[in-house]
Amino acid sequence: MAKKTYLDYIKTTVFIIVGNALLAFLVAAFIIPHDIIMGGTTGIAIVLSRFLPVDTATLVLIQNIFLLLLGLIVLGKKFFFTTVASSVLYPVMLGLMQRIPDIDKITDNTLLASLFAGILMGISLGLVMRVGSSTGGMDVVNLVFHKWFHIPVAILVWATDIIVVGGQALFVKPEKTLFGIVVLVLEAYALDKVMIFGMAQTQLYIISAKSEEIRKALINDLNLGVTMSFIETGLLENRQKAVLCIIPSRKLFDTTELVQSIDPNAFITITKIKEVRGRGFTKAREPIEHEDE
Repeated sequence: MAKKTYLDYIKTTVFIIVGNALLAFLVAAFIIPHDIIMGGTTGIAIVLSRFLPVDTATLVLIQNIFLLLLGLIVLGKKFFFTTVASSVLYPVMLGLMQRIPDIDKITDNTLLASLFAGILMGISLGLVMRVGSSTGGMDVVNLVFHKWFHIPVAILVWATDIIVVGGQALFVKPEKTLFGIVVLVLEAYALDKVMIFGMAQTQLYIISAKSEEIRKALINDLNLGVTMSFIETGLLENRQKAVLCIIPSRKLFDTTELVQSIDPNAFITITKIKEVRGRGFTKAREPIEHEDE
């Protein structure tokens, strides 16, 4: 148990560091050089840097520290300690990234910069969120308003992003706003993919008069876990069993071939599932002695 906790701690640390480093890189390499608008404290800092003689990284750090203290007061110590790393780490890394020679000259194509920025932003945020951490910043504002006014977090996220992006749109050309929208769309897409990466499985629901033979074959031949359910057919109202089976996608061909070799007329529905938790997937599968009937 201690070993697992230690490995989880290492994984969490690595994901937070890599996620924040990647976020800092894309902001320094693509967002700032091309004046691409974005949400969060970075977007606010980009606007403020137009009026204040302070660099973007410092402005982000000041905002994050203030919001972190607000989170400590309103949301408690647990939130504070799980968020403090990213709140400080990101602006520090952004300052370091901006000092890399010619990092702002990777590409002079704004569309290409927007595409890479959106995808990398989704990946970076996904890495941090997968280990239960937060990037801080505007997340704190959203959670505070959620606690005070009980407004759904998803609505608050969109509202704050629209406000921040709208504020930047006042100072840039309309084309830059469109590039910003491209970044937000790609960010949402990539974030969703990272959050479910490696967790998606395939579900088979098999209706067959030979359900018992199929059950034994799936367990004995493919070493799969199955669940039986009682059903009643719609036309003839025959009562029988159906087989529910969750498998890795790579085993789909072997499973369907096995089922159809037993019953070519078996009715099979195949569904893609985003995430599966429990024994055999997120927990170790324990071997259980079973006897064929």
